[in-house]
Amino acid sequence: MMQALQKCPLFYLLTCLALHALGSEIINGKKVREEEMQYMASLQDGADNHVCGGFLISEDFVLTAAHCQVGTTSVVLGTHNLMKVDNKMMRFRVKTCKHPSYNNASSGNDIMLLQLLKKAQRIKNVKLIQLPTSDIQIKDNATCHVAGWGFTKTGGETVNVLEVVDVNVTNLEICKREWKADKVELPANVICAGGYETDKGFCKYDSGGPLVCGEKAVGIVSFNRRENCNYPDDPNVYTDISKYLPWIKEILEKKRC
Repeated sequence: MMQALQKCPLFYLLTCLALHALGSEIINGKKVREEEMQYMASLQDGADNHVCGGFLISEDFVLTAAHCQVGTTSVVLGTHNLMKVDNKMMRFRVKTCKHPSYNNASSGNDIMLLQLLKKAQRIKNVKLIQLPTSDIQIKDNATCHVAGWGFTKTGGETVNVLEVVDVNVTNLEICKREWKADKVELPANVICAGGYETDKGFCKYDSGGPLVCGEKAVGIVSFNRRENCNYPDDPNVYTDISKYLPWIKEILEKKRC
């Protein structure tokens, strides 16, 4: 959390204190089978510690949250168990492509592409996940899911094996109302799901992971409230991927930021 605060201008300090921008954990989830969700990526620091989630959208790009840039030096692909990492085959050094309008999670545009410095095409147990092809609006109460290696309770610890939980999409106006009651104005281009009127959602160190509806990644884990994962609480907030498709497409076509 201190890293997140150091990047917030004084003007945003009170807002940043109200958010949990540095990741989020899976609450009341279950372990993911090895043959499922093989697009998931673990973003790691220089000491090979998990710091955020992400997901593979092409053979050389992972999509994640912009606030995950802090500390990230590599990406691990091809395993759900972080105790089983072949550094030679599964670890990829990366170049960060943060959205140019990103300032902090509270002001939105919390999206980033990571360019792998070698392609992931020959790695076993790795698949791509599709993105929306156009601007979409997810139906209220739609059941989606989110996964990560983060905490399983407030103040807990990260897990070694990937976990997933179903979450329902919250009406955006209700989401805005609940956050406004805590004196937080939601940024534009977000989706809300989980954490509200339910005991399921994300928490610390799941940031950057995908909100998956059907077979497509539609959102990116952005923030919850004050590191609190004792749900029900304010709705969990995700970046709406469909609003950034032109920016994503341009980078993937150029293969550079």
